[in-house]
Amino acid sequence: MTFLSINGLSSRYASSKGPVYAVDDVDFELDSGESLGIAGESACGKSTLGLSLIRMLSGGKSYGQIHFDGDSLLDLSESDFDNKFRWKKISMIFQGAMNSLDPVFTIKQQFVEILKQHNCDGNSDELILNSINSVSLSVDVLKKYPHELSGGMKQRVVIAMALILKPQFVIADEPTTALDVLIQAQIINLLKKLKKDGMSFMLITHDLAVLSEIADKIGIMYGGQMVEFGSSEEIYKNPKHPYTQGLLESIPTLNGNAPKYIPGTPPSLLDAPSECRFIDRCPLAIEKCKQLPPKFKTDTGYVRCWLYEDHPDTSADA
Repeated sequence: MTFLSINGLSSRYASSKGPVYAVDDVDFELDSGESLGIAGESACGKSTLGLSLIRMLSGGKSYGQIHFDGDSLLDLSESDFDNKFRWKKISMIFQGAMNSLDPVFTIKQQFVEILKQHNCDGNSDELILNSINSVSLSVDVLKKYPHELSGGMKQRVVIAMALILKPQFVIADEPTTALDVLIQAQIINLLKKLKKDGMSFMLITHDLAVLSEIADKIGIMYGGQMVEFGSSEEIYKNPKHPYTQGLLESIPTLNGNAPKYIPGTPPSLLDAPSECRFIDRCPLAIEKCKQLPPKFKTDTGYVRCWLYEDHPDTSADA
């Protein structure tokens, strides 16, 4: 059952040089209990996409449609969205655990403040203990200050805070960044456990290898657009967009073959180009790529590439 549907979502930031087209015409659907992976280079729009879904764009504005469990989220007033959805039904784990924790308060004090803000302080001890246990932390953590915890423990505390109000959907923005490989594995195993328990989430990451373990669907972002979207199996076994192919070829392997890299740099999002945004870096570019491609249907999603204009399915924009 589809419970999250995104149609034509675009997000803009105001700047002294003009509007920044950080997210442009993104579509996807997610069923209850499914996990979505979002991958792409830095500044391609991944984090802005997550912030758009939870309506926390500082200095930005979103357009299009976000339907969540039957409600049109962009049509709600700020107070209605805050009271009914933000943190209660949709939550977010931000990049950098230390930036999400206050250094002058204990972990318990910070949990209590969250519950007080949402009028849930009546059974706060039970909620806090359940949340801490869900991320495999001991009760002793609650007495400590952030600087007394390891990087992995801080990250799990942040995840516990995002889960304490039992949201239906969690956006995890680079939850394993700056952690060593063992702690990364712990965090990924925790996300797997949450998924097994029925949690739906969107995992934003640079690491395609991580997504192969956990994502049911994958969206590839480039230049503010989702250039390919589909099932995890289709993306890995039969990637269609040249950018997706380049990303997968850049992953180191154990067979001795050196990983390839994509030459060049992404386009500026200050003035969104009217041509394919990957044209300057694409080894397969053709004359028609000087026009912005629509979304052509694939077996499980869509791809933005003129090479698939003659695909037997119709355009996803039709």
